Amino acid sequence: MFKLHGKLTTQQTLVLGILGLVIFLVFWFLLAEAFSEQKSVVSATDSTKVSSVKVYPLLPRPDRVVQSFQELSQKDGLWPNTFRSIWLNLKGYFWAIILAIPLGAIIALIPLLRGLFSKHVDALRYLPLTALTGLFIIWFGIEDQMKIAFLAFGVLVYLLPIVVQRIDETEDVYLKTAYTLGASNWQIIKSVYMPSVFSKLIDDIRVLTAISWTYIIIAELLNREGGIGALIYIKARQGQIDKVFAILIVIILIGFLQDRLFAYLDRRFFPNKYYKSTIAGNEEVRYGVWIILGTFTLKILQEIFMPQLSESINSFVWIVVLASVGLVLYGEFRFRTQGKSANA
Repeated sequence: MFKLHGKLTTQQTLVLGILGLVIFLVFWFLLAEAFSEQKSVVSATDSTKVSSVKVYPLLPRPDRVVQSFQELSQKDGLWPNTFRSIWLNLKGYFWAIILAIPLGAIIALIPLLRGLFSKHVDALRYLPLTALTGLFIIWFGIEDQMKIAFLAFGVLVYLLPIVVQRIDETEDVYLKTAYTLGASNWQIIKSVYMPSVFSKLIDDIRVLTAISWTYIIIAELLNREGGIGALIYIKARQGQIDKVFAILIVIILIGFLQDRLFAYLDRRFFPNKYYKSTIAGNEEVRYGVWIILGTFTLKILQEIFMPQLSESINSFVWIVVLASVGLVLYGEFRFRTQGKSANA
């Protein structure tokens, strides 16, 4: 365990992870106690009766943060606000990916456009996006459209140069082999560039998850009409520090789950990176995920072009998603029972 860049066993990783969490919580508790203060409180019924109460103005204790979840859920609408922010986050991500991939591919693959725009695309990463909030309010108003556009642009300026870079990193040996076999331009894009780029791009999208949550919080602070960003701002202004930390924990958990989801999709959509041969059940998982993504796309487009159909289409969306999840679970069952031992 003390060897430079040594490897830990699964059991060691689990035990050390739990121990690290305990150490972190103990340090947090002691630090909160160190910053605590004693304040005198006058009784509401007897003005002559004064009692001393310990308060935590800077850092709440971990147990108080956990206790605050109940009031956040029952009175402050923690979960509806959280799901609202997740939905906005997903829609912003959707438009960023939809725009970044084809634009990046065109710029990287066509020499004329690469010469015209590649340097400008790289320079976009240096934009101070928080300074652009006023422009987005002028362009899109103060409602959800502005938040989605701001988030999409925030992810786009990082993702677009990455798409160009990933296309440039495609190994020449695969391109030469395809040309030797007489492949057309479209066949080269489909069979060489797309697998090469997407297998790496999903890792880049995972990294941008943290950035997307930063921007959605900033966007929700602008009108504070719902969402976890508005909720955390209100609780901070009210001095309810324990609730602020509780909301931060929720955001961290969501980010972690999103990261695990991208890691899972990477293993199922690009199994050649992890397994020696085709795995059983992988096709079912991929079909299920593609159906979910298609339904998600349909829902976003419906909200834009046919908002009056929202109520009638919601039931259809949930039925399709649940059926697709069942297909994914069936594929996972096949993988666990038939393919894992043969391909691990």
